[in-house]
Amino acid sequence: MKLHEYQSKAIFANYGIPIPKGSVVSNAEEARQIAAQLGTKVVVKAQVLVGGRGKAGGVKVAATPDEAEQIADQILSMEIKGLPVRKVLVDEALNIAREIYLGIVVDRAARRATVIASAAGGMDIEEVARTAPEKIIRKAIDPALGLQGYQAREIAFGIGMDKALVREFTQIADGLYRAFQRTDASLAEINPLVVTAEGKLIAADGKIVVDDNALYRHADLEQLRDADEESESEQRARKAGLSFVKLDGDIGCMVNGAGLAMATMDVIKFYDGEPANFLDIGGGAKADKVKAALEIILSDPNVKAVLFNIFGGITRGDEVAQGIVDGLKAVNAHVPMIARIVGTNAEEGRRILASANMITAETLEEGAQKAVAAAKSNGR
Repeated sequence: MKLHEYQSKAIFANYGIPIPKGSVVSNAEEARQIAAQLGTKVVVKAQVLVGGRGKAGGVKVAATPDEAEQIADQILSMEIKGLPVRKVLVDEALNIAREIYLGIVVDRAARRATVIASAAGGMDIEEVARTAPEKIIRKAIDPALGLQGYQAREIAFGIGMDKALVREFTQIADGLYRAFQRTDASLAEINPLVVTAEGKLIAADGKIVVDDNALYRHADLEQLRDADEESESEQRARKAGLSFVKLDGDIGCMVNGAGLAMATMDVIKFYDGEPANFLDIGGGAKADKVKAALEIILSDPNVKAVLFNIFGGITRGDEVAQGIVDGLKAVNAHVPMIARIVGTNAEEGRRILASANMITAETLEEGAQKAVAAAKSNGR
């Protein structure tokens, strides 16, 4: 779950990271009031969970409160990459001398959180890695020890930090790590971390991505979720406890297990089909969950066929099949349904599905081929 800039920076401030003075507002008049209170030039920034706000005209400097009001009114009427701008952050404009990138990310290869820093701040770190990898410094963090002071100092010297700012930089790095750790984040970054002309370090921007699997520990963060970031179908899936991602194809997929779901989509593509979604219903496949999943899949007008791919391991295949049949009774299934079940009691499961007039398959290849053929014959 992504947090907005103003939300991320508020969390950073709780861990001792300096942020600009400012406030988030939802209308132009409030923007004027904040600018008047600050008494300086301000930056008006669209709060949307996409990159490229500046290029889209969503970040502008205002010299006066009246200008801040005009700019806020303009930005609040925008859509950036399909997302409406509902709030803007009005921050004091900083006298920037230098921009630095500082972030912490989960490095799956190293199996550790890793600090990433670059003297080329203000740019996408991916672009820096591609064009100037020598400008990036990485330090893996021992989970038992946390970020060590010597590591932060090595990073500071590695990016050419002025000696007078090294101590402040290490404090900011430590604060960022604590924010990362205690929010169960998969990413926490400051881009840019600004060195002002007055010799101060300030987090001019901020981003936190929280691991969804840890949200049960963070009810306060769950409340910060932006509904605009998700499609209606993705919101419904999350509420039903389903892992769902909408795609652009015409073959709906309902699978138990994330790895099996990926393999299912690969095989559909192999046989010249296009999956309409990624959907992992998890273990059990009880009727209520199948019903919710089918309603989400069938709400997509592009879906021409649905492929069930179920592995009965701990869960028995006949129980899963009965859950599918019971779920189908509760929805208006207007497209061909193809089911492949293997594992425990698979034969009994296929018999139950066949009795419900579903097309059955014994292998994933067979199921994918039948689903592709059904989608084509149903008007693909």
